[in-house]
Amino acid sequence: MKRFYKKVSVNEVESGWQITLDTRAIKTVKGTPQVVPTKALADALAAEWAGQGEKIDPQTMPLRDMADYAIDMVSPDPGALIDKTVAYGDTDTLLYRADPDEPLFARQQEVWEPIVSAFETRHRVEFVRISGIIHHPQSEKTLTQLRKVLGGHSSFALASIEMMTHLAASLITGLSSAQRDADALALWQAASLEEEWQAEEWGRDEEAEERREKRTGDFLKAREFWELAQD
Repeated sequence: MKRFYKKVSVNEVESGWQITLDTRAIKTVKGTPQVVPTKALADALAAEWAGQGEKIDPQTMPLRDMADYAIDMVSPDPGALIDKTVAYGDTDTLLYRADPDEPLFARQQEVWEPIVSAFETRHRVEFVRISGIIHHPQSEKTLTQLRKVLGGHSSFALASIEMMTHLAASLITGLSSAQRDADALALWQAASLEEEWQAEEWGRDEEAEERREKRTGDFLKAREFWELAQD
């Protein structure tokens, strides 16, 4: 699409902040006014619009996409997204370890256990750790508490948490990253431990490394969205 505007503005409205392109207020894909909760997020969205050249490239506007998702998909039914996201807690990557006699197990214990233990303390849950790939369900008490934790987040935060959780295949990683003092890159690298282990053992594949770099960028952008959306 050819760029059709010259001026990008950030305007305070009754329920938040909205971007205007010349005199046109931005709407979501579904036609809802794209009103976001913080000026910081609005400024970042405005920067995406202002950074476009003669043609608009949607792939360079990930924050806009996440804002649309939060408004159009999450806000109407947060419970549906919470149920979808809680399912990752039942199959969390950080809970599935190698057999204790394998070298990988020691690395998993060293890297993952502090993250899982801190999460359990912070959110008052208990997880079952599993050796092997056979699924073992977590307790309903734990899953209920995870639903409660997720229910305490806004639609914008949930959109970010769900994306981080999906990319890491780990609700522990997604929710741990939704902390103001979180080291999101370190958490992502921890969740990618097995992939890195395989690369160290068998060598690196250029295409696989490119895919991982893309996923890393997507994860960190989702974390940025979470941070920008905080009051």
